[in-house]
Amino acid sequence: MQFLVLGSAAGGGLPQWNCLCENCRLAYARDGRIAQRSQCSVAVSANGEDWVVLSATPDLRQQIIANPQLHPKIAPRHSPIKGVFAPNGDVDNIAGLLVMREVQPFTLWATKSVMANTIGGVFGVLNADAVKRETVAVEQVVDTGLGFTLTPFVTPGKIPLYLESRNEAEIELGAESDTTVGVEIRQGDRRFYYMPSCARITDALRKRLHGADLIFFDGTTFEDDEMIRLGLLPKTAWRMGHMAMNGEKGSIASLDGLDIKRRVFVHINNSNPALRHDSAERAQVEAAGWEIGYDGMTVEMAEGRP
Repeated sequence: MQFLVLGSAAGGGLPQWNCLCENCRLAYARDGRIAQRSQCSVAVSANGEDWVVLSATPDLRQQIIANPQLHPKIAPRHSPIKGVFAPNGDVDNIAGLLVMREVQPFTLWATKSVMANTIGGVFGVLNADAVKRETVAVEQVVDTGLGFTLTPFVTPGKIPLYLESRNEAEIELGAESDTTVGVEIRQGDRRFYYMPSCARITDALRKRLHGADLIFFDGTTFEDDEMIRLGLLPKTAWRMGHMAMNGEKGSIASLDGLDIKRRVFVHINNSNPALRHDSAERAQVEAAGWEIGYDGMTVEMAEGRP
């Protein structure tokens, strides 16, 4: 199995177009302590030729250009991308579908709630004769026909920002529904996971992830109140539907002790100090056995070993 990180940042990328926090300032200056990043997406393949994209971000066109594995190979038109799985209905995960409107055949998989956001309206540009939409139920095993299966499973989160009520009290945080899901990629007995949005770790998730060969996990912020302390946004990671890396309820502590062969953080916000190669936070993350994902990162999982 081959995994290609097309983008490793949270919404807005790094640098973000309207931000001059320390990380963005360094990224604009192309400082060697930090790498520029596009919005979170991972492509997966069993043969290196046919790929499924997990999350179609607004940066998808540039991500394709930056990765030769996804370039057309046959004239006049062709794409190695055979399918897209959208784990939630946030703009970060579906806007890239509009880049794929040139009548190229592929399959779009999503849960009922997410699929509802990609039918009609501006998404009508996706030609129904070329793009096959398959609605997938939670825990339904999907045979991609490409040498591996996909299974969506619930991760605590929230509805997309553009669907939120103006009344804060009506917004359900940490909800468990098909609005936000992770994806299990399975080939034989080997299990791999893509979880760009997760507000907390439940007992069910710990049980599922135990024994995994590889996880790409939500690394949005380092501290829960990070955005507030930096004066960037009056929201915690929890309020945004994500969990912090650090802290008693953070992902590092919550997943500690599980048998997971390789752990990679993706969907990392521009505010996160762990993005800087020389930061104490980066050292802490790596000491805990985690990697900071980056654009263009490739992971090949050969039989029996990473």
